Amino acid sequence: MTRRAIIVTDGEQRAALAVVRSLGAKYRCIVAASSRTSIAGASRFCDRSVIVPDALERPDEFAAAIIAIAADERASLVLPISEQSMLAILPVRSRLSPAVVPFPDLETFNALTDKQRLLEEASKLGIAIPAQVVVPNVTSLAAIDFDALHYPIVMKPGRSVGGHAGSRAKLSVLYAASADELRRKIRLQPAAAFPLLLQQRIVGPGTGIFLLLWDGEQRARFAHRRLCEKPPSGGVSVYRESIALDEELLERSRALLDRFGWRGVAMVEYKRDSATGQPYLMEVNGRFWGSLQLAIDAGVDFPHLLAASALGERVQPQTSYRIGVRSRWWWGQVDHLAGRVRRRATAPPLPPGTVSVARAVGDLLFGPFRPGDYEEVLWLNDPRPFWNETVRWMGAR
Repeated sequence: MTRRAIIVTDGEQRAALAVVRSLGAKYRCIVAASSRTSIAGASRFCDRSVIVPDALERPDEFAAAIIAIAADERASLVLPISEQSMLAILPVRSRLSPAVVPFPDLETFNALTDKQRLLEEASKLGIAIPAQVVVPNVTSLAAIDFDALHYPIVMKPGRSVGGHAGSRAKLSVLYAASADELRRKIRLQPAAAFPLLLQQRIVGPGTGIFLLLWDGEQRARFAHRRLCEKPPSGGVSVYRESIALDEELLERSRALLDRFGWRGVAMVEYKRDSATGQPYLMEVNGRFWGSLQLAIDAGVDFPHLLAASALGERVQPQTSYRIGVRSRWWWGQVDHLAGRVRRRATAPPLPPGTVSVARAVGDLLFGPFRPGDYEEVLWLNDPRPFWNETVRWMGAR
């Protein structure tokens, strides 16, 4: 029997690799990437790797390439991994038919990824959000009392991928330690970054609530906490652990996604204030997340469950998983340590509970020998993705 074909975009990303490793035994996985050294495309679970235009720089050409591949492969499913790929593919989903894109329409996706609107809706549901000031555009600076803000301030663009005058840009979160630094950094932001959210910095551990919702049913759930991040003051998790679900956070997260009519996978990210214990909503990612492999290792195979749901296969909701499973991104941990060594005096303070440099080195070197620890990219039975990642990591230095 011929296996169904699934197109996985953004082969450079770790989430794409986790998806391919999950689905490659049952489906033919075609990986689309803008680089010849993609990690998912190098996996032995990848049936075919295709070079496509960059979804951020050339979204229309990227979408056209995915449409052509879907027709050529008679694909059953298209899985956009990054936000820029989602923004390029959702408007043309009808042209991908009969292939299914297992996410809501573009309007719903745009609503969920609008951080200002997301936090407003969360607040209406009684979910705590950081204190913030919204900067609509650079000309509105005169109306802001910068001296009344509590520093350091977190500067968040209204969207992770912003658009202006027909072009798109991937935007990052920044910090400002003083009023002068904040004014200067705001003036340097591109138009696509506005509205800017100037937020109170919540110091504490990060917790993720992960859900798969389909036809009004919760088909999978999972939670983890961050053990190590890059940059060290807060950012992408590089070492994390599966934890028991906080039922209250789960209920709030589900209510928030339902408010947007969400369908598919999503990560709802919180930070719990170390001083008060109060969890604050940070953001929601309506797509597969970077640490996806941890959920799979702990027993919740989100890619398999999403694919089966979208293709009309029978799905048994996954409600349990193993607690205490840890997953490491090896080169991410190296970057964490490098950031600790090169850390500047003006950098935001490290969150309470951040492990010492010695402990971080120990986690990096001895983690592979600990029960319950898993490597995210480095698999002995699938080594080429780690090799490609290593080549790219060294080339960026």
